[in-house]
Amino acid sequence: MPGLPPTPALPRKGGGRHTAGRPATPSPLTGEGWGGGGQLSAEHLVAELTERYRGLDAAPLLRAMALEAFPGQIAAVSSFGAESAVLLALVAEADPRIPVIFLETGKHFEETRRYRDRLIETLGLEDVRLILPAARHIANLDSAGRLWQSDPDACCGLRKVAPLRRALAPWGAWITGRKRYQGDRRSDLPSFEAVDGKVKVNPLAGWSKARLEAAFAARKLPRHPLESEGYLSIGCAPCSRPVAAGEALRAGRWAGCDKTECGIHRSA
Repeated sequence: MPGLPPTPALPRKGGGRHTAGRPATPSPLTGEGWGGGGQLSAEHLVAELTERYRGLDAAPLLRAMALEAFPGQIAAVSSFGAESAVLLALVAEADPRIPVIFLETGKHFEETRRYRDRLIETLGLEDVRLILPAARHIANLDSAGRLWQSDPDACCGLRKVAPLRRALAPWGAWITGRKRYQGDRRSDLPSFEAVDGKVKVNPLAGWSKARLEAAFAARKLPRHPLESEGYLSIGCAPCSRPVAAGEALRAGRWAGCDKTECGIHRSA
């Protein structure tokens, strides 16, 4: 695959490895069909996307991104966490061949891995890619596997940020499942962002928690098995804990320190 070193891909429904969704089609970043030609910066493209698709709900927005704005040039990133199933269902409906990147940090709950496999089968996702940290970097920087204890920012950089940067290299845009109600830095989240020369698409930005729960129920989507144990935001096992009554949704992440994000969603 151009631009990506070999990485594991999960078997798609029906067996085999699906390779559709690779960036073969010219994207708006080349200027074709947008703004009169010539390459557009991500910042200018975000302005055009915001104007063109203002007010579009998540499902039609994702279809527009996959079929009009970024055909063959967009991927989704998912943790397969507590709220992930709704976004993944919408992605599958827009185009089940859209690549879905899962950062296999080596620190996930086994329940998350089983849930990931269940959602792949249930939703018919055809191109889920496991992205691992570079083995040489793990050997050099975290051979004991305890970096999360002494420097959680460095651990996230090693196991999430750097691998995602590598994985996203071929794509002009990527899809996230963040919402404003999750609070903190996400409170004023726009539908489109320009970061590191790429467009980030946040189709659920304006959704409420009640609407998300209604979508789970209406679609009969399976829940992450750790939700029933109080885990409302689920990342790596060492840095996730159950949330107590009255605590914020993401209070269980990196508890005891002032860290609130892993670093893959830094601001522009």
